[in-house]
Amino acid sequence: MIGVKPSGIGGQAVIEGVMMKNKDVYAVAVRKPNNEIVIEKNVYVSASEKYRLFKLPIFRGMLAFIESMVIGMKTLTFSASFYEEEEETKPSKVENAISSIFKDKTEKVLMGLTILIAVIAAIAIFMVLPFFIANILENKIKSDTILAIIEGIIRIVIFIGYIVLISRMNDIKRVFMYHGAEHKTINCIEHGFELTPENVKWQSRQHKRCGTSFMLIVMFVSILFFICIRVEAVWLRVVIRLLLVPVIAGVSYEFIKLAGRSESAIVNILSKPGMWLQALTTKEPDEDMILVAIASVESVFDWKEYIESNQSELKNTVSETAAAEEEDELLKIIESIKENDSDGDED
Repeated sequence: MIGVKPSGIGGQAVIEGVMMKNKDVYAVAVRKPNNEIVIEKNVYVSASEKYRLFKLPIFRGMLAFIESMVIGMKTLTFSASFYEEEEETKPSKVENAISSIFKDKTEKVLMGLTILIAVIAAIAIFMVLPFFIANILENKIKSDTILAIIEGIIRIVIFIGYIVLISRMNDIKRVFMYHGAEHKTINCIEHGFELTPENVKWQSRQHKRCGTSFMLIVMFVSILFFICIRVEAVWLRVVIRLLLVPVIAGVSYEFIKLAGRSESAIVNILSKPGMWLQALTTKEPDEDMILVAIASVESVFDWKEYIESNQSELKNTVSETAAAEEEDELLKIIESIKENDSDGDED
């Protein structure tokens, strides 16, 4: 095994498939009901290319969070389409009404509404609800700091409880298996192994740049932010929490980004809770799932060139290290000779 730099690719599990993204290119591979693997490849140009503000720390995290949701929803819709065909579901009255108004833009409008509803629901459940539950104790606990910590603990408990609950659903279990395939595939190439099913199978299901870790970091970062809120009005505290959500997401993104390229002992320790939580959101995949993940990676990433490049860098590093060690030894020998000569002159 060789040590290599992070690949920079990321992914997401979808219905019977895996999406992988490398820079502006992303591909989703799905195993259809007839067992065929179909791949759709697209380019998504980030808004940061147009607005330089979103290249700055924290701001880039805010944008990355939104764009990942957009791409995620697109790939989920694509993967679900193969199984909706099997069920032959009819459009709802709401869908028909939106279609009659927006015509060709119907799909984008529906996707936008879906993302908006998902974001509102997530903020309500994981941000607002814990605040009101903790606020019940306000008469008994006078310390704002302790209340903020209790609120954070409630938020984490709700989040973990939500994951445990949905993990009991058969369809979600399979998504979590594909999630495991995604992580194992990325770990395989990032540890310098050829991308084969045999090599992927024994890789770890944990990865520091996982979305599960990101969400847990959001929970912890929110505690630090909300401890600093010192306002009396309940409605104002709720508003401030809502306004801080993008900032918290941006800060959390910066930590995940750092964790992905750092082997610092402190960063590794801080990453541990998220890695442990991935035991719930990833499951061991079968070989068919691994093949889907490999197909997705190979659509957007030249892993052979990546490994060769890192092997060359490693060899150069080893050579430079060896040369430096030889130089140190030579200097020690010269110093030793000088000391002996100096002793001889004194005699």
